[in-house]
Amino acid sequence: MAAKILVVEDEPAIQELIAFNLKNAGFVVLRAENAEQAMQMLNEMLPDLVLLDWMLPQMSGIEFANILRRESRTKTIPIIMLTARIEENDKIQGLDVGADDYITKPFSPRELVARIKAVLRRRAPELSEEILESDGLRLDPTTRRVMAQGCEIALGPTEFRLLYFLMTHADRVYTRGQLLDRVWGDHVFVEDRTVDVHIRRLRKALEGVGKEKLLQTVRGSGYRFSAESEEKLV
Repeated sequence: MAAKILVVEDEPAIQELIAFNLKNAGFVVLRAENAEQAMQMLNEMLPDLVLLDWMLPQMSGIEFANILRRESRTKTIPIIMLTARIEENDKIQGLDVGADDYITKPFSPRELVARIKAVLRRRAPELSEEILESDGLRLDPTTRRVMAQGCEIALGPTEFRLLYFLMTHADRVYTRGQLLDRVWGDHVFVEDRTVDVHIRRLRKALEGVGKEKLLQTVRGSGYRFSAESEEKLV
């Protein structure tokens, strides 16, 4: 079944161009001109991915992404931000609110399609059915739930896959590049700094149940998951 992509873009010409290329790539395209219209569509049907423009009327894409990540029904939908902002801080802000990727305008249709496919691949990683447990943290790949102290930890699809990989390779240190290769796969567009953003989001989620120290930063090397005392935690 073709993946459904919700395109939230207020400029008609850009929206039409994106829709044309996505349809040619085999996707089902849904369109919205603003956040309110997009939310109405989300209430009726959940897409496989949201392509979200940063500069929208009334409510910005950043604000709308925050809402999507707070709502239990939409918190796991992958989001790709579209924007003309090119500064690194803007990229980090987009990732911080829960975006899975970030594309600056102008972009080529080929790049856009490649990034969408890469994010969709990450949304449904091939996981074993074995439940993972460490120091009271429990990850169930079948139900895609992470629990600790009787509480469920809300994670986005990228954070879930990152935690799964680190838990299945406990005590090993991985560089940013290695994590990109193993967790993000062959998505060559992702920058090393993206790993830091998702690690920070994952660690923040674990803080709520007192398990943030399981995710460790080893200075000058990379990251690891370990129940042992950390060397250097940043």
